[in-house]
Amino acid sequence: MKIAVACDHGGLNLKNAVIAFVEKLGHEVTDFGTYTNASCDYPDFAVAAAEAVANGECERGILVCSSGIGVSIVANKGPGVRCAHCHDTYCAKYTRLHNDANMIAFGEKVVGVGLMEELVTLFLTTEFEGGERHERRVNKIAEIEKKYSK
Repeated sequence: MKIAVACDHGGLNLKNAVIAFVEKLGHEVTDFGTYTNASCDYPDFAVAAAEAVANGECERGILVCSSGIGVSIVANKGPGVRCAHCHDTYCAKYTRLHNDANMIAFGEKVVGVGLMEELVTLFLTTEFEGGERHERRVNKIAEIEKKYSK
């Protein structure tokens, strides 16, 4: 699977650990930056990764900033992007099972490397459960997106 990864300066260390772990799992990574600890604006990097997921260049995406909040807000502006802000394994699993999330975001100041590995593993290995009720809900999200994306 091809995975888009991005961060701001507050998530650089964990992003680098994400890349190493995702590659260890056998996936291909496209790194949209940032690449240094210099202060930068998270929207610039999160939008690039979200666009790659939205246009199909990457199948899934992983975003990191200090909290995970800012990058998830940015990613969810992309058409077809469903980015879940997760800091526990239950949410990482169920955002795939029930919401068919294609991006996940978390914060370097909240999630350590061990938990990140659990979250990423669940996010990349859990498939959308589907079924009428979950598909109906995901379709409603898409309709809301269309309504406000004019």
